[in-house]
Amino acid sequence: MKKDFVLGIFDDDEKMLSSAFKASDKNIPMYDCYTPFPVHGLDDAMGIKRSFLPYVTFLAGAFGLSCAVALQVWTSAIDWPTNIGGKPFISWPAFLPISFELTVLFAAHTTVAAFLVYNKLWPGKNPVIMNPEQTCNKFVIAIEKDKVNVDDVTNFFKDTGAIDVQVKNFNI
Repeated sequence: MKKDFVLGIFDDDEKMLSSAFKASDKNIPMYDCYTPFPVHGLDDAMGIKRSFLPYVTFLAGAFGLSCAVALQVWTSAIDWPTNIGGKPFISWPAFLPISFELTVLFAAHTTVAAFLVYNKLWPGKNPVIMNPEQTCNKFVIAIEKDKVNVDDVTNFFKDTGAIDVQVKNFNI
């Protein structure tokens, strides 16, 4: 699907962050911001809500822990109870390493899978590069052209410190 965007290109992260806050205050709908490194406060400026991934991680870890404990209790006390040195069949200290490992395994892999699915980052997907220097030293704010007046947004970007304003078409 092809879309037209108005791109405000900045050479400083603070100018871009300030512009994003001002755009939010003026109810200018930002499509996305592209930066070469994480910019603290940008998610607040864009109005992005807190991620659901910590909850996914917790639930997957709890599921991994319950699977580990259930497997160890079943194998050592129910399916094949073996008296080893007089230890009890359900020996919690012996269960700790496996329980920890399966908790981390389930939590980590499920979190990565949820992240990739939620962000539609499947193998072979072509990345959208709004500006070739967005991965190096430039900061880009993208606004969908059909949702705003191009002249107003161009003037807004120039007033807030953009070094360049472009209108481009991308296959999103």
